[in-house]
Amino acid sequence: MQIGDVVEKNFLRPIDNTSVVQQVIDRLTYAMIYKELRPGDKLPTEMELAASFGVGRNSIREAIKILVSFGVLDIRRPEGTFVANGFSDKMINPLLYGIILDQSDSIDSLKELREWVDLGILELAMEKAAPEDIFQLEEQLQRLFRSIDDGDAEKVFRADDGFHEAISTAAHNSLLAQIAKLVRTLTSEMRMNTTRNMLTLGKGDELKKAHENLFNIVERKNDNSARKLLVEGYFYKYNILRK
Repeated sequence: MQIGDVVEKNFLRPIDNTSVVQQVIDRLTYAMIYKELRPGDKLPTEMELAASFGVGRNSIREAIKILVSFGVLDIRRPEGTFVANGFSDKMINPLLYGIILDQSDSIDSLKELREWVDLGILELAMEKAAPEDIFQLEEQLQRLFRSIDDGDAEKVFRADDGFHEAISTAAHNSLLAQIAKLVRTLTSEMRMNTTRNMLTLGKGDELKKAHENLFNIVERKNDNSARKLLVEGYFYKYNILRK
């Protein structure tokens, strides 16, 4: 798409002076939602955007800076500013901080979110997993088993994360995979405590069995007990060590 094509788009109509930077962000965001701007498209220059929107260049520059920090836009000097191609981990940050700063008690909500996201991924993995996905998942399972045998909680935690990442890969849905990664990040302290406590209590075999069951679900593709096994495999009851 050339600049001449872009300037005729609806998103370049003038905007008013209320919250100018946010309105510029919103205008560019909606342009991407409605495909007036597509991944890889080059934006008009700051001067052209300022003239089209009827705002100052500083507002345009600040809006672009924010969208770059979100991973939505790329600045390629000297070519210009482009709509990003594909997903960037930076795109998770605004949602991550929004949840972290939420004033409500969100632990139960996070548990429910993790349950439903993981269930959706598990069902897709049962449907879509290719032989190479099963191979990678089994590799991660064996890595997890070895780390449990070693008794190192941090290694178990990382191996568990790799196992669930492999299930996400087998689901072949990048959006769900990124949401699952976000949820794992938000529940990392809880998961780390659970892992450490289970090892302290000698529950390594339970941890192995839960993950082996999940592996079998994906490999066999027809397990009707997926949700029950998934939820039971979170081991929330071991989040607080009971002596």
